[in-house]
Amino acid sequence: MVAHPRQEEDGRRWYTEFGAHTPVEILAHLTDALLQPAPEQTPPIWSPLTAAGWSYERDEHGNEMARHPDGILSLERWAVEPGETFHWRAQAAVPGGGGGLRRIWHAYLDEQMPPHPIAAFTTALADTEPVQRAMYDVPHSHLVTQEQRGPQGEQLAETHRVRLKAMRAAGRKARRTAALTTGSPAPRAAPAAPASGRAR
Repeated sequence: MVAHPRQEEDGRRWYTEFGAHTPVEILAHLTDALLQPAPEQTPPIWSPLTAAGWSYERDEHGNEMARHPDGILSLERWAVEPGETFHWRAQAAVPGGGGGLRRIWHAYLDEQMPPHPIAAFTTALADTEPVQRAMYDVPHSHLVTQEQRGPQGEQLAETHRVRLKAMRAAGRKARRTAALTTGSPAPRAAPAAPASGRAR
């Protein structure tokens, strides 16, 4: 479970909670939005879901709910009693024994949160782009289709090595450029210490 308490500059306090198996891509959308300044206009919250084919309902008390066409994923903004503070709840759940639901993952968002991270969260819910996971490394794997894409095994490791090599080269180039700009010599590597002792 991931909990994220936060206090805004205006003194508002809010709280979020994410259960196990919450997709990291959804968490990343929300946390990335927290690093950005709030936009001048309130971003749309429900329209990304309805544009993706989710159903949407609103009752006479202002409670709102959207549900994915497959019936597994849903988002609610509800108050326990009319006039009370609203809360957001997202969950992925499948039918369980006795007519109940068996939850795969869930998230709670405080109504006091700024609108733009909530909008980022709903946009992430609506995203249909496939995500990368190790084979069968997903809860309830019978609910998803997995395909092998991109580099695998040694090829994946080599791709990672090439990326790290390129990053190191870019870092060295940036340091040389900075040294030339400031007029100070670029740092040189320390000479290797002479070997001592016998080879084993």
